[in-house]
Amino acid sequence: MNPSVGQTLEKAGAENFPVAPFFVPAAWRDDLMRVYGFARLVDDAGDGDLADPAATATLLGIEQRPPATPSDQSGPPSPAEVAFRLALLDGLEHDLDRVFETALRPGGADRPRHPLMRALVPLVDRRALTPEPFRRLIEANRVDQTTARYATYDDLIGYCTLSADPVGRLVLAIAGAATPERLALSDAICSGLQVVEHLQDVAEDLSHGRIYLPTEDLERFGVTEADLAAPSANGAVRELIAFEAERARTLLDRGAPLVGTVRGRLRLLLAGFTAGGYAALAAVEDAGYDVLAQQAKPDKRRLAAKAAAIFAKGR
Repeated sequence: MNPSVGQTLEKAGAENFPVAPFFVPAAWRDDLMRVYGFARLVDDAGDGDLADPAATATLLGIEQRPPATPSDQSGPPSPAEVAFRLALLDGLEHDLDRVFETALRPGGADRPRHPLMRALVPLVDRRALTPEPFRRLIEANRVDQTTARYATYDDLIGYCTLSADPVGRLVLAIAGAATPERLALSDAICSGLQVVEHLQDVAEDLSHGRIYLPTEDLERFGVTEADLAAPSANGAVRELIAFEAERARTLLDRGAPLVGTVRGRLRLLLAGFTAGGYAALAAVEDAGYDVLAQQAKPDKRRLAAKAAAIFAKGR
């Protein structure tokens, strides 16, 4: 395996929920990891976290080189870094086009260049997937290069339709369980998971110049950017995080009945995804809603117990 590919896939263990757990059929597990590999590759390109960005650019046929300034420096990326990231995302979208062309014309198309993109070809062919959810994930990372603040909660949820909802839709497609009702419930779960992740990552996001807490809510609770940059959360910040956590819980509650619409190992998988969100919320609550002092991480035993409860109840 390409070392950079291995580093990308190894990040699956750091997620709030099991990406491809042992109990799902081997074919599903492989396909889920293919989707995760794509999503992680795109996120790393958009965040400046690629192990070897210059090599990735060369692989994708991008002439632009990364700037000399390291991409992991504190603060927002430089204009040169933003331009390079956008070029990478364009290159990945072109490679995505090659994925679907190869799936449609195996012998006559220009094959994808990146190994994680090539891995999608059999998945697209076998599951009859469409480009839209993949393109949305790329577009979410383009948005990250130009948008660092969200005026309203609706604006933030609009971003989640790009950054999170497509993943749930792909999971249902892989399982052959995508229906309009299930897709709507999945969108609620995925948006809830994204909001929870934003709460966990407030300090880290701010160090990169981004704030995913809606501006209208910051103003409502009297929270300033300086408050978010403090080593620990004051009372106003804690109240704000508690408010946003309740919103995330509402989304998870709205989507959780999805679990009861399926059976077997898919039911257990979806219960695990949903439980990951609830467990992360519990970790935020256990921290007294102080997400600045340290990142709140879900307890694996609590996650397992919650997953079992959701599995049994079907919600």
